[in-house]
Amino acid sequence: MAHHQSAKKRIRQSEARRLRNKYYGRTTRNAIRKFRSLTDKKEAEEMLPKISSLLDRLAQKNVIHKNKAANLKSSLSNHANKLQ
Repeated sequence: MAHHQSAKKRIRQSEARRLRNKYYGRTTRNAIRKFRSLTDKKEAEEMLPKISSLLDRLAQKNVIHKNKAANLKSSLSNHANKLQ
């Protein structure tokens, strides 16, 4: 167990960050899952910018890697372009 004040604070901070990252990751995964199940092009075009900005924010905060965010955005835009 931590004895120094700074170590105790670090434990509190890392736990808060872990929970926040877990929430954002889960929310993003659910949004991507919902997006991939869409069949309407108009609805997909409305949802794509929101998911893209969400992925950019996660990459900026180092929740996910920037290349992973770019790959996900690319595959999602391909999906949107293939819809009728």
